[in-house]
Amino acid sequence: MPLRKKRRDFGWLYIVCAGLLPLVLGIVCTAIEARHMVRQQQVATATILLAQAEKMSDNAWNMIAELGQYPSRPCSNIEQHLQRIGTLNAYFRSVGILQGNNITCSSAYGISDGTLEAMMMRPLPVTGKASWSLSLPGTSGVPHRPAVIFVRQLPDSSGVWAVIDGQYLMDFMHAMGESRGYQMSLQFGEGAIIASGKSEAPAERYMQSTPFQRESQRYPIRVSVIVPPAELIAAWRQALFIFLPMASIFSIMLMILTANWLRRRISWADEIRRAMRNRQFSVHYQPVYNNTLARCSGAEALLRWQLPNGEMVRPDIFITHAESEGVIVDLTRHLLELMSEDIASWPVMPGFHLGFNLAADHLQHADFTQDIMQFAQAIRDKQMLITLELTERSLIKDGEAVARKLRFLQAQGMKVAIDDFGTGHCSLSYLMTFPLDYLKIDRGFINAIEGLEIETPVLDAIINLCHKLKLEVLGEGVETALQLTYLQQRQVTFIQGYYYARPVASQTFLRWMEEHGTQPLSGITSAPH
Repeated sequence: MPLRKKRRDFGWLYIVCAGLLPLVLGIVCTAIEARHMVRQQQVATATILLAQAEKMSDNAWNMIAELGQYPSRPCSNIEQHLQRIGTLNAYFRSVGILQGNNITCSSAYGISDGTLEAMMMRPLPVTGKASWSLSLPGTSGVPHRPAVIFVRQLPDSSGVWAVIDGQYLMDFMHAMGESRGYQMSLQFGEGAIIASGKSEAPAERYMQSTPFQRESQRYPIRVSVIVPPAELIAAWRQALFIFLPMASIFSIMLMILTANWLRRRISWADEIRRAMRNRQFSVHYQPVYNNTLARCSGAEALLRWQLPNGEMVRPDIFITHAESEGVIVDLTRHLLELMSEDIASWPVMPGFHLGFNLAADHLQHADFTQDIMQFAQAIRDKQMLITLELTERSLIKDGEAVARKLRFLQAQGMKVAIDDFGTGHCSLSYLMTFPLDYLKIDRGFINAIEGLEIETPVLDAIINLCHKLKLEVLGEGVETALQLTYLQQRQVTFIQGYYYARPVASQTFLRWMEEHGTQPLSGITSAPH
């Protein structure tokens, strides 16, 4: 399968993944949001239920306090009062008086000889407290309906009690949770659980809702709220209904963006190769001024790409893509061919410098030395001084092998330079690894020159380092007379920039050389455009 077809097959996979990503994230996020919504509903429901239970407890203990005046009176004297109290106050099933464990009087039966245990249908709880409450599955009088009993033992072994009908609590829970299918429960002390709601079959783990429990800070009351899976699913569906249209739009947009990006990425290598075949590339040359000779002593070759519609493709764009897609070696060979064609008609003096950039991939290629020697052979009659410029755009992994190649080429009369020094991460490493003749200071350091009285410690340090290492120095991007003066004062030999001349096509370069090439910089009135 051709490489291009493989890339496009994978491209469709990328597009599909890009389209699915917002949808998957939407499903996950809505599931999380649904659980959050359900949790908030659980908390709110439990809070309301607990508040109602506390309110009923407040009424019960107020009733107990009111009943505290009756234990010392005979039942015949207080029976009607107890009946009236139990009838007129909501929630209460019965109230009564105790003597030890014996019920001596109640609002339901009047004089009674039963015990508290018999009414509760269970042993008395061991609390160690004079006042306690307990939820019951039923009482002796109403055995099949839950209740809550409140008891206070008085110092003289007498006591009072009140029973709240659990139906009120069940009705309240039913009213709150029926529409949503909530399962709710209440427990007073260590008593029976008063529950409301139907239990559903266990759901899948990811659809289960965690029970929410809350305890009262005032009374021994615990409430629990369980949301059924159906409610969680309903909340999830609601969130999906809101989010899914938006996620679908993002999905389509991301698929379009991914397709456009892939189309550009896939086509860059082919477009570059097509441009080489169609002669869309050309070489522009920027003159380099020699302060020692006071004339132009060389030029840097710069590759340019002009589309058929006249639009120019920026070098940083197509060179970056050429490196990333593995066509930089072919592009560099094309550059060498174009330069050979141009130089064939150049009437230049022997020793004229010609510099051009080399990519790390080409330096490490097995045919690198052969490519450079073929180029040198093609222009040997011009007796030009070829300068190989190393860039820091990509890392040179096998530094020693590249250094051996460069030393061989130096032995053939060529020079080696570092271009854009100081902008990458390998500047000092390059100084230590490779045999260098020139160092080109990046325009960023040159632009820092704002006045002769202002110091530029980094620039000065680079220049001093070059002098100590006996390297020739070239200042790039010189655009003002002030910058030129600053560099000249610090014995920078070579100057390159718009202040001297712009990069131009071969024929324009030859005309400029004829008119200005031998003139000192101060005598040049215009630069080529």
